[in-house]
Amino acid sequence: MLFYSDYNSPRLNYILDLISNEIFNEPFVLISDKDAFISYSGAKLNYSPERLSDNEFFINHHGLLFESEIREQQIKRIDYLGKPAFFETTGDYPFDIFAASFYLVSRYEEYLSFLPDKYGRFPYQDSLAFKENFLDFPLINYWLGDFKILLRQKFPDLIFRMKDFKFIPTYDIDIAYSFKYKGLKRNLGGFFRSAIKGEWFNLLDRWDVLFNKKKDPFDSYEWLDSLHLYCRTRAYYFFLLAKKQVGIDKNISPAKQELQSLIAYHAGGYTIGIHPSWQSGDEEALLMEEVDELEKITKSPVKYSRQHYIRMVLPQTYRRLIDVGVEKDFSMGYGSTNGFRASIASSFYWYDLKAEKKTELMLFPFCFMDSISFYERKLSPKEAFMELMDYYRKIKQINGLMITVWHNNFFGTDPMFAGWKEVYEVFLKDQIYWDM
Repeated sequence: MLFYSDYNSPRLNYILDLISNEIFNEPFVLISDKDAFISYSGAKLNYSPERLSDNEFFINHHGLLFESEIREQQIKRIDYLGKPAFFETTGDYPFDIFAASFYLVSRYEEYLSFLPDKYGRFPYQDSLAFKENFLDFPLINYWLGDFKILLRQKFPDLIFRMKDFKFIPTYDIDIAYSFKYKGLKRNLGGFFRSAIKGEWFNLLDRWDVLFNKKKDPFDSYEWLDSLHLYCRTRAYYFFLLAKKQVGIDKNISPAKQELQSLIAYHAGGYTIGIHPSWQSGDEEALLMEEVDELEKITKSPVKYSRQHYIRMVLPQTYRRLIDVGVEKDFSMGYGSTNGFRASIASSFYWYDLKAEKKTELMLFPFCFMDSISFYERKLSPKEAFMELMDYYRKIKQINGLMITVWHNNFFGTDPMFAGWKEVYEVFLKDQIYWDM
């Protein structure tokens, strides 16, 4: 499809690549020759301030894609086909779908001033998606579905890309074991805390685990293996390898042979990534140390990552990941609410807004995390299942990419997480039959 614009820019090229990859088998052909555009008889889109011909699809551009600064944008909501939209314009479409999509997927608003949450992160409450009540669905994919219909009405011979729904289960191994392999000091501290609080069951449970009378309550790895095998699912595991166990970096030491063996075992059958520690966000050199450690264990380059606690600041976090060789990151989501942070259920390349360029870092957005449903939303397993199914139906409808985040402790024997194992098993097994 021919695409005319009187101006060109890195932003325009980026969003054209993203959108054409989503809806077409071939990319837009961008031209600035007005006469060549007018004389072209095939499918063509005019992205300029004036209509040029009768047989074109015309969108009067908003202007965002031709700016080079980052500034507060005047956002006024309109509703189109029952969905929210913004950057209203004139022509054959009521809003600038290219500028609006770029604003959301680039996370433009996260480069503006904001008051961080208690973890120093961009608060979801400040997002346009939350304020305008579209955080719970992939708005860009919905827009593109409507856009395809209008383009086909205008140009019946257009051929669109056929996409398939894809589900990727991912796991963050923040705390590989509840009691085992934590050393004498940490376990003695655990005994004393349980005694002081009168948590006698927890005290006895720790004792039985340490003396090999029962399985560690966070050890769900064999169960997950059998579930993946039954469901023919290839999962991704992200391991936390903080050398110092402080604050929210609570995994067992990467120097422990038991953690190394666990990682090596999973590297034999799954995709493995780094789960950068909280500390690495304050000390840049730590990230490289953790990546090096994982590469030594797996004997392969580290190409995948997800931030611990979704600690992320743009553009610094993604730039650091690129510097250490990461190619695919799974952090695009919020750490305190579920939903679509970038308003899309598709993988996409990160655009560095400060540098004004498309990067080679591919982002894989997630929509659901078990710990958010449990700790933040206080949902029961049954309620969480309904939430999970709601996201499944929405993404399935647009044949998008569904990524979920889970933690091994939710599937073990800890009574705190009773019922979650069953919820996940039902979801994963039933999905086989839903997709047949």
